[in-house]
Amino acid sequence: MKMLFFAFMLLLCLPAAPARKLRRDSQLIRGSVPHRRLTGHISYNFKSRRRTPRSDDDPGAMTPTDSNADDLPTCLLCVCLIGSVYCEEVSPVITSVPALPKESTYLYARFNKIKKINKKDFADTVTLKRIDLTGNLISEIEEEAFSKLSMLEELSLAENRLVKLPTLPTKLSTFNANQNLLKTKGVKANIFKKLTMLANLFLADNLLDAVPNIPESVRILHLQNNNITNVTIDTFCKSDNNYYLRPSLSEVRLDGNPVVLSKYPDSFTCMKVLPVGRYR
Repeated sequence: MKMLFFAFMLLLCLPAAPARKLRRDSQLIRGSVPHRRLTGHISYNFKSRRRTPRSDDDPGAMTPTDSNADDLPTCLLCVCLIGSVYCEEVSPVITSVPALPKESTYLYARFNKIKKINKKDFADTVTLKRIDLTGNLISEIEEEAFSKLSMLEELSLAENRLVKLPTLPTKLSTFNANQNLLKTKGVKANIFKKLTMLANLFLADNLLDAVPNIPESVRILHLQNNNITNVTIDTFCKSDNNYYLRPSLSEVRLDGNPVVLSKYPDSFTCMKVLPVGRYR
C-alpha cells in the first residue's frame, strides 16, 4: 500500500514542474525586471561610463526634476556611438545645439527646434566632418560659427528659416541650404569662391534673384524654385575666353524660375549639358 501511495503522489506532482518552468522562462523573455518597459536610446558616453542607479540609491537622483532638454547630458538625451551623435526628433525637444563630445565627427540633429547657431557651439569640436541640421527653426547663424571646423566636409541647413549665410568652411564638398528664406543680399557674392572642393551645391526653394558665383569644382547645382530673372555669359562661362570649358558641371537646375533660358544662348557654351529650366 505504501508503494501505491507514493506512486500516486508522484503522478500528481509531475505536471506541475513544467508549468512552473514555463512561467519562469516566460518572465525571463519579457525581462528580468517585471512590469518595466524598456525604452530610450542606447548611448555611449565618450568621457565616462555612468553607473545605472539602483533602487536603493537616493530617489532624488533617479527622478529628473526638470524636463528641459538643454539641461540634460548630450549622451543621455541623444545617441552617441563611435564619434557620431544622433539627436533626431529628441523628446524633450532641444532648442539649441547640444554640447558635443570633443571626439565627435558626425552630428545629426534633424527635426528639432534649434533656433540659432552661436560661434561657441562648435568651438571645441574641431574634428567634425558632417553636420546635419535639417528641419529645425534656425533663423540666425553667427558669422564665425563654423570658423574652426577645418575638417568639415558636409553641411546641411535645409528646411530652416535662414535669410543669410555665414562664412563657410573651405573644405566643404556638399552644402545644402534648400528650403530657406535666402535672398541674394543675404548670400555674399564670393561666399563660395574659396570652397575649391565643393562638388554639390543645393540652394533650391529660396528667394534668390541671381545666380551666385559658383566654384569650378561644382558638379551638381540646384537653384530651382527661386526668383532668378536672368543669367549672363559670366554666370557659368567667361566672356573674355571663348575657349573656356566647364566639363565638371554636369547638372544644373533652374526650373521654377522666371528666367527664360533661350534668351541667353551664349551663356552655356562652356558647359557639356544645358541647364534644366524654362526655354519658352
